[in-house]
Amino acid sequence: MIKKAALAAAVLATLSSLPAHADLSFNVGAVTDYRYRGISQSRLDPALQGGADWVQSADGGFYAGVWASTIRWIKDAGRINGFDAGNARVEVDLYGGYKGSVMEGLGYDVGVLQYWYPRNKLDRAPTLFEKADTTEVYGALTFGPVTAKYSHALTDTFGNLDSKNSWYLDLSASFEITDGWMLVPHVGRQKIKGPSDDLGGSYTDYSLGISKDFSGFVVSATAVGTNADKTFYVTPSGKFTGKNALVVGVKYNF
Repeated sequence: MIKKAALAAAVLATLSSLPAHADLSFNVGAVTDYRYRGISQSRLDPALQGGADWVQSADGGFYAGVWASTIRWIKDAGRINGFDAGNARVEVDLYGGYKGSVMEGLGYDVGVLQYWYPRNKLDRAPTLFEKADTTEVYGALTFGPVTAKYSHALTDTFGNLDSKNSWYLDLSASFEITDGWMLVPHVGRQKIKGPSDDLGGSYTDYSLGISKDFSGFVVSATAVGTNADKTFYVTPSGKFTGKNALVVGVKYNF
């Protein structure tokens, strides 16, 4: 955990030391429910979020960033299974990659993403869970408004036993409806390898969002749903964390 804390600090220090121009940006915000790949990470409750990004150029090149959100699912997993999984209240994402173009109108994006959950101790129950920290590599192609992205886990995935090589396939698009209002349809497939697959860990998620940027202040509303297993993805009180919902968010970019 000390090494990852040092890595996060190094990323922040590097971002802060870069020239303060248009290629360095920050964001803070809140959502009524932090949904990741369709599943609530915050026990269906609101979450606070924020991050920093650096890009080599608006036209492409190297990029790096850090992003964080409040969560509750790790502590909940321990409560459901009768052990102390640690008080991991935050997810920290560290990522970097390269964006470019194959030809006019066809872009690509490749990179690596580390999901870090400080103070998570899911592996205190080694017959049930691995540590929650997860590393993925990803590649995406964008043609016009449509993006297809594939993410592949190099480690066990979000605490699931023997789940290395799990993957997520994402197809999304972004269309301007009118006057800066953006419509964002999405469908994704999460495949969890290992024993969790037989227990209901794999699923499909889908969403339809609308958003508008008011001079850096972004408001959004997204209808989210999944076909996830209702006994696998639950809160300690038995609520299904992949249920259909409307998630409202506000974010300020600066």
